[in-house]
Parts: sequence; C-alpha cells; structure tokens
Amino acid sequence: MSDAARRPPAGLDTSVPNVARMNDYFLGGKDNFAADRAAAEEVLAIAPEIRTMAKESQAFVGRAVRHLVERGITQFVSIGSGLPTQRNVHQVAQSLDPAARVLYVADDPVVLSHAMALLATDPRTSVVRGDLLHPDELLADHELRRLIDLERPVALLIPSALQFIPGEDGPFKSVALLRDAVAVGSHLVIAHAVFDTRPEAAGPLVDIYRRVLGRSEDASRTRKQVLRFFDGMELIDPGLVYIRQWRPDNPLAAQRPEKVWTVAGVARKTG
Repeated sequence: MSDAARRPPAGLDTSVPNVARMNDYFLGGKDNFAADRAAAEEVLAIAPEIRTMAKESQAFVGRAVRHLVERGITQFVSIGSGLPTQRNVHQVAQSLDPAARVLYVADDPVVLSHAMALLATDPRTSVVRGDLLHPDELLADHELRRLIDLERPVALLIPSALQFIPGEDGPFKSVALLRDAVAVGSHLVIAHAVFDTRPEAAGPLVDIYRRVLGRSEDASRTRKQVLRFFDGMELIDPGLVYIRQWRPDNPLAAQRPEKVWTVAGVARKTG
C-alpha cells in the first residue's frame, strides 16, 4: 500500500520521521511512511544489527510478562508503546491469565489510532495518550484509574522509551515518581540500548535520532547509567544484563550477548 493510500490520522505530518514508526519498520511492519523508512535506513547503514535488537527487545518483553504473570502479577502498564504487532503485552498476559489487565501509554497519533481500533472490544485492555515525562498526569488519568488498581502490584513496562530521553528532561525523576506511586510487590521492566561495546556507533546514531526528535541533547547511556533507573528496587535474577541473557527460552540464544547491545532488567519494589 502506498503512503497516500494509508490515510494517516488528520493533522499528522508524514514527512517527519517518528521513532515508533521507525521501529515498526525495523520489525518488518507496514505502518510507516517514506520519511520513517529513510531515517531507519540511515540507522541500519551504521548498525544493521538494530533490526535484530528491535526483535530481541520485543521477545524480552514477552519473556518478562510471562515471568511476572507466573508470579501473580495481573496488571501491566506499558509506557511508550510502539505500534501493535504480534504477541503484544495483553496477548501474552491474557494467554496465561484471561483476567489480566493491560494499559498502553502512547503519544504518537498513528500508534494511538491503531491501538484504539485493536483494543476497542477488549474491556481488560486499553490505551491512553501520555508519556513517561508527565507521570503525575498519567497517574491521574481516568482510564488508568478505571483499569488499574494502584493499591495492588502492577508491572511498569518501559521497553524502549528511555533510550531516547536525555538526562536534561528528568527521566530518572519520572521513573522514581512512578515507582513511588505503585504498591509494594510491583515490578519495573526496562530495556535500553547502551554503547559499552559499540562506542564508535554512538556519535553517528545519536546525530540521527537528534534530528528525528528535533533535539540537541545526547540521550545515550552506558549500562552503569541505566542501572540508576532501578534505584530503590531489588533487581531479580539475572540482574541488568544484555537482553539475550535475560531468562532465554533457549540457552543457545544467549550466545554472544554483546552483539545485541541492549541491556534489560526487571526489578521488584520491596518497600
């Protein structure tokens, strides 16, 4: 289908690339436009493994959701949700516990319109407009309060948003506010690209995403810096590791973990 035939939401400027739609392209999706594909190809020219990293991040979220459902977590809030794909959070969670409730949080018009259409008939799953940097507004959202009981444990999923937010915007404070608002027994799930093993790629990739996001700041981080997001919580085994090492379904999948330079971790609020 051509870009012209796709009928983007009214007011959406399809000439400006978007991170969520670029990720859709990395995953082999169709909900992207020429500007998204052009920017994504620039990224792939520098680091072709980004396509694999996108798929590995999606697989990690599935493993983390399964792990948490098996331990009694039945409420999930996924912040910075990408475009709907196969094996979404609600599909994984509800395949194990049909009563599981899932709220997606997104601010991209294409993501919101697709998610709203997909979830319109599912009373246990919903989507709201919002973002990580406005935690107070998110926590006060009527739909979140309707679907999610913050007096009971909840899993906060941040599968990719943090890696695009520079320190100047206060992402550590935002995560801490969300952590403080949820009940003891809640969990925080984070995946974040790091440049520990690919320092030479940092500059060129940061430049592309600065242009895409219209920002001048550098949002890149090392593993040690990502670890700070879990302050005040208890990381569960195996800790903050390269994403292939986080409870792989097949031990062979964890080989050469540094080749997919995204780290991932799950932590529990204990007090």
